[in-house]
Amino acid sequence: MSLKDPNPVNPSAPKRVAIVLSNPATSPTTGWPVGFWWSELTHPWFAFREKGYEVEVFSYNGGAVAADAMSDPNDASGYSVEDLISQGFIHTPSLMAMLTDTRPVSAIDIARFDAIVVAGGQAPMATIDKATDLHAVFSAFYEAGKVACCLCHGSAILRHARLSNGDFLVAGKTVTGFANVEEDFADNAVWSMGLLPRDRHVMPWRIEDELKRLGANYVQAGLWRGFAVRDGNLVTGQQNFSGGETAALVIEALGG
Repeated sequence: MSLKDPNPVNPSAPKRVAIVLSNPATSPTTGWPVGFWWSELTHPWFAFREKGYEVEVFSYNGGAVAADAMSDPNDASGYSVEDLISQGFIHTPSLMAMLTDTRPVSAIDIARFDAIVVAGGQAPMATIDKATDLHAVFSAFYEAGKVACCLCHGSAILRHARLSNGDFLVAGKTVTGFANVEEDFADNAVWSMGLLPRDRHVMPWRIEDELKRLGANYVQAGLWRGFAVRDGNLVTGQQNFSGGETAALVIEALGG
């Protein structure tokens, strides 16, 4: 009697996922250094690798990437101290080495991949408008019938992604992303600490407002609740606590 493989994978045709991170930037509203959010890389990475998928990391422009400080479980703020998945990633040298010299999104061979995942963090709100290669690649994945996924402030890509007929990809789709109630929370937190005057916001614009303006059916699960939604081959996650839920829907869309 043989034990059944609990994680059957066809090694001749593994699923392949491209995770895209923003390059480091400076916030146009706060002046702070900003980057990607650790859990939006590491939690999907862990879920995909557990399924036997191949995962490659890219960035908008290529080169080194850096994370938002508060997303690091070792940060003095303690905000992400319980994120053991990110802690494990950070303390694995072979994984960290991938982030020192990422390939640009323009190098993604769409034919090789089954899904693209655009992670968030604060940097996408400062950089994604100029990431024209990403705009095109994300839409190409979607129109090829492959899984196109974005998470948290990575959903900023939906402000720019257009179909080949010129329509916004997000129009008429049910999606989520960083919610206004969460933006309000973040603004009030920095205001109460005196880090910003009350006439300035952490983010230059808001995901929820913009996606609604573009004709999307925007939905969310409430403040800091893990939540993701799938509309066909478009998958979106609400915020940094939604990496697992988002990955689960990508896996579902890929057939498990």
